[in-house]
Amino acid sequence: MNTPFDINQLWNLPANDFLDTAKQLCVFQAKNNPVYKQWIELSNQSVGRIETVNAIPFLPISFFKNQDVFIGDRPSTLFESSGTTQDVVSKHWVADISIYEQSFIKCFQKFYGKPADYCIIGLLPSYLERQHSSLVYMVDKLIQLSGHPQSGFYLNEFEKLDEVLKKLEANKIHTWFIGVSFGLIDFSNAFPQHLKYATVIETGGMKGRKEELTKEELHGLLKKNLGVDNIHSEYGMTELLSQAYSLGNGIFRCPPWMSVLVGEEQDPTALKSKGRGVLHIIDLANIYSCAFIATQDMGEVYEDGTFQVLGRADNSDRRGCSLLAI
Repeated sequence: MNTPFDINQLWNLPANDFLDTAKQLCVFQAKNNPVYKQWIELSNQSVGRIETVNAIPFLPISFFKNQDVFIGDRPSTLFESSGTTQDVVSKHWVADISIYEQSFIKCFQKFYGKPADYCIIGLLPSYLERQHSSLVYMVDKLIQLSGHPQSGFYLNEFEKLDEVLKKLEANKIHTWFIGVSFGLIDFSNAFPQHLKYATVIETGGMKGRKEELTKEELHGLLKKNLGVDNIHSEYGMTELLSQAYSLGNGIFRCPPWMSVLVGEEQDPTALKSKGRGVLHIIDLANIYSCAFIATQDMGEVYEDGTFQVLGRADNSDRRGCSLLAI
């Protein structure tokens, strides 16, 4: 199916073109996505006259748990959120996996440079133990692009990981070390480090395995145990094809094709471009599913478009990649 714009234009999208591109995609999805179309009708919204991004209808993220949200024929690629056996997980059908690959590679390049300039290590135990993880897919592809012999996943091989990190440090190899929160805690408690050449990225995911920590407490512990000045964070989810990154201060930045708004918890259609509320994500890479998602995450969006995650909305379903309590 033809798209309303050239996909390649997304990766360097000028800020002045974001609204027009979002409007084109909104109209396209309102016409061709049955779930999004029905939601717009049932919620008495319209895409007829969209003057600002605040006027775009946003699909509640919970729809990904009980509806098949995609355009066209059923795609062959499926990503699922993490969760316990009691949880109903989100399902994201991805029609064109190359769009996802372009999105996370371009995003990596924007924030960190070339994957080939790093040894890339993934400490993602809970994700590796299940199928259909978009996070594992992303890190695996970055590992391949890295090409470093020590790049790879380390499940529960803490001793081996300790040896690898020490060798990388001795050889002054820059390392991109991404891990789920409880995995980083377990490893750093067992094998404290002093990392001078590694960038450590936590991607959330306590999942009730440990006593909940605030983001500040988690980062303080990891900085102490790993000997680094900053802990980076990744904000992504199964329902998106793009990621935002915090480079050490808890403030996330989006790539040019992604934007965040806030809505009032009691009236999610009352959107604004800054302030505190429920985070609403525009992910223009989500061309064949839904690019406009009302999350269940509370946050604050600032004047420059950066944002902070503050927790979960009241009475929201627990998501596998659960946020740390604040």
